[in-house]
Amino acid sequence: MATDRSSMIAAPALSRRAVLAGAAALAMTTRATATAPSSPITAMSAVDLAAAIRSRKVSSREVMDACLAQIERHNPGVNAIVSLVDADALRAEADILDREAAAGRFRGPLHGFPHAVKDLAATRGIRTTYGSPLFRDLVPQDDAIAVARLRRAGAILIGKTNVPEFGLGSQSYNPVFGVTGNAYDPSLTAGGSSGGAAVALAMRMVPLADGSDFAGSLRNPAGWNNVFGFRPSPGRVPALSADGFFQQFGVEGPMARTVRDLGLLLSVQAGYDDRAPLSLTDDPAVFAAPLDRDFKGRRIGWLGDLGGTLAIEPGVLDTCQAALQGFRDIGMAIEEVAFPMPEPEMWRMWLTLRHWAIGGRMAAHYRDPAKRALLKPEAIWEIEGSLKLTGQDLSDASAARTTLYQAFRKLFERYDFLVLPTAQTFPFAASLHWPKEIAGRPMDTYHRWMEVACPATLAGCPAMGVPAGFGGPRRLPIGLQILGPNRHDLAVLQVAHAYEQASPWIAASPPPSLG
Repeated sequence: MATDRSSMIAAPALSRRAVLAGAAALAMTTRATATAPSSPITAMSAVDLAAAIRSRKVSSREVMDACLAQIERHNPGVNAIVSLVDADALRAEADILDREAAAGRFRGPLHGFPHAVKDLAATRGIRTTYGSPLFRDLVPQDDAIAVARLRRAGAILIGKTNVPEFGLGSQSYNPVFGVTGNAYDPSLTAGGSSGGAAVALAMRMVPLADGSDFAGSLRNPAGWNNVFGFRPSPGRVPALSADGFFQQFGVEGPMARTVRDLGLLLSVQAGYDDRAPLSLTDDPAVFAAPLDRDFKGRRIGWLGDLGGTLAIEPGVLDTCQAALQGFRDIGMAIEEVAFPMPEPEMWRMWLTLRHWAIGGRMAAHYRDPAKRALLKPEAIWEIEGSLKLTGQDLSDASAARTTLYQAFRKLFERYDFLVLPTAQTFPFAASLHWPKEIAGRPMDTYHRWMEVACPATLAGCPAMGVPAGFGGPRRLPIGLQILGPNRHDLAVLQVAHAYEQASPWIAASPPPSLG
């Protein structure tokens, strides 16, 4: 049954200091965790795992046991998976799927896959907290659309992946579950808001992961954990929303350790649903088909730091520009391209539209003083910003967004894809709420350091976060965003797949704690 939300306001919230104090403990836990060898099952790609289950070379029970052992071994050190379902219940569910397989019945392409859903998506019978003490005990009665599709495809939901409170910010910490540590160094942030998803993937605790993206939430944690995260075109993955027509900023999408795996999950998530009136009608099966394609002679526009207007930590651009060699190796030409809108104009438009989108769905919490006291400061800032907006402000911002879309459309007449970093900094300390300064320039908001993610969101571009390598004095991970024209999602997957094939170091660079 769903929990009465009004009863949750009395639940005590940890202070921000107490939440982030857990970051150092994460690193110590990781060092103390046993480094027993993982099962070969957890190292398999999702595509290979699906084939092995269908051919009955491995059973759903064996897969479940391997993933649960990996979670027991590594999750205490990174805190990526939360609200874990009882292990005996999960094994019993796996046994049911094995009996179905023995009878020649398979539910779908994810038959027998253990899967942890991002804790911003409703999961029937499994706690969904949004990282907020307001909802720490909420157990939904219904699944989100994409979650229901996972179940129909044969996935076994094992729990949730950790997020920032209400998904606000690219640092995954909250007062319900604490901090998620980076797969490559748990004392550093995992990114967000799909931070738990990226780390669970990188640590081989699950074969696939889902996420969502408003301001880089699928792209930033992918780049910081050496995996792939895809922000689809708006409408590609349908979602229920109180605003089914105007709000086209946040989207749901897939994460995976390979692009082929990512395409497999997208083929399950995507497809029209009449409850989401702007969802796309294209056949999602194309994303699970072979992704091989010749890119010789195709062109990439390098946006970099938007012509020097963004503060970028030293080493980020160097690492990303070195990674561009992967595109050259598949025959693509790369040119530096100017950003087609003055950065201050884009940022003003972004603040207006984000205030409106977040304030509209969270204002009810703000109006209740008891609930407002449990909101993070960044949420209050967004809501209060929305309360100052006028209808003309929204009209002007929407017109500016359309202008940016048209400018990008013109760029895509010259370039097949546009590329820029997934973040303006390498992973920072997990004890830090958000960077207050980058390269000597102050960050005036909690998401200014992720301004590099705004162009794809505002222009409606499908955008893939891919690993770019390890840079800076500490050799930390960073990623690239590959942007394609609106609704050219398949092309973005194909070029990311080609880049991956030309960059074998990606698969050869697992988190050090995996051994």
